[in-house]
Amino acid sequence: MPSKHRDVPDLAEVRRLVQKKRDAWWTVLLVDPVATPLVRLVAKRTRITPNQITWGALLLGLVAAGCFWQGDWQWLIIGAVVYHVSFIMDCMDGKVARLTGQGSVFGAWLDYIFDRVRVMACAVALMAGQYHRTDDTLYIWLAAVVIFLDGLRYLNSLEIFKTRHSMRKQIKARLRAARRAENASQVAFMEDLLRDNPSADIEQDLRRAAEEGTRALTAEDGGLLSEAQGAALLAEAEVREGGPTTATGTSVPAAGAGQDTVGAHIPAPRAAEGAETPGAEGDGAATAEGAAESTGGKGLPRNARVIDLHQEFRHRFPAYLRFRSFLLRHRIRTHLISGIEFQMGVFIVGPLINAVIPTTIVAGALLLVFELAIVYKLLLSTRDFARTIDSFDREAAARAAAAAEEAAALGVTVPGEGSADATAQGAATQGV
Repeated sequence: MPSKHRDVPDLAEVRRLVQKKRDAWWTVLLVDPVATPLVRLVAKRTRITPNQITWGALLLGLVAAGCFWQGDWQWLIIGAVVYHVSFIMDCMDGKVARLTGQGSVFGAWLDYIFDRVRVMACAVALMAGQYHRTDDTLYIWLAAVVIFLDGLRYLNSLEIFKTRHSMRKQIKARLRAARRAENASQVAFMEDLLRDNPSADIEQDLRRAAEEGTRALTAEDGGLLSEAQGAALLAEAEVREGGPTTATGTSVPAAGAGQDTVGAHIPAPRAAEGAETPGAEGDGAATAEGAAESTGGKGLPRNARVIDLHQEFRHRFPAYLRFRSFLLRHRIRTHLISGIEFQMGVFIVGPLINAVIPTTIVAGALLLVFELAIVYKLLLSTRDFARTIDSFDREAAARAAAAAEEAAALGVTVPGEGSADATAQGAATQGV
């Protein structure tokens, strides 16, 4: 008679499979230590589906809202605890989906919508309860502010993702045109290269690269490495890191020059699942960006061309590299105050210390600061993008000029002279 239990790996392997490589510090420190063992237990002992867990998280969130509505501090404490349990369940659904292979597009939509419903219900209930208790109209305004900031965070995340995706598509279109013209090398993006290797030490790798005579990137380079430089760094990284294995079992080179310089591999699908999803921070479901950019676990070719669209930001803020490296070694992303931390501040910290107004104001201000920092980083990234596009245009023009010169030397008229540049321009237009 077949067993009713699934064949689930041990806890260490479950952690490797379901935990994000980069996550919110609240999740890493206060949720994953509880959620991951529960995920293994649920997957091994029950047939509960991810969507059922999502429904459970919503129901608990509404229970928390009911507690907040009461207004008294004792009820605020109970509501805060219930809200945290609700958030743990919200993090479990995506983990169970990845562990059991039950993920779905509808499940991702359901999780996103229920998250927004839970935030709105708890914001209205918490502030209404405090208004009825104190008659302070500031609570009414705070309810609107909380809902607005929560929506702003997810809308901004989605739009930034779309902008970055558009830039990447244009660069890939230019590269395809260049490949047709001259068998050009393949392309990789720094974000992908770093996502699956958060433990590399930046300063040490930079020194190694410098000692081996690799020139540093400058703003004039347009974020591009030569094929020889990329291959050298890839080879050095593979020797040093031993070619780590992705979730799919495909061996790929590790990052060649630290967290924030030259990358060395495109992550497998699990890396995409670990990335932050615009509008779905809590569930750990596969991201739209990860799905669009995933390479199916294939390693980066040795002649790969690495493009860094965050070069100017790192050049302006070198201390950021050390800070980022420290956080990523502990799986904590540098976006320290995002939607998750904002919610926890409003619905957990504020009620627990009976200081709803000041906690909400501080959490909202910090969220705005970090959102503005992301927008500024995007602005600098668009400048790197413009330089990269210009570098492709210069290469196309150089190829066309060389072909014309060679044809002239042979006394041959080449039809469609300059077509490489025109093809690149047309491909870029189609790419968006």
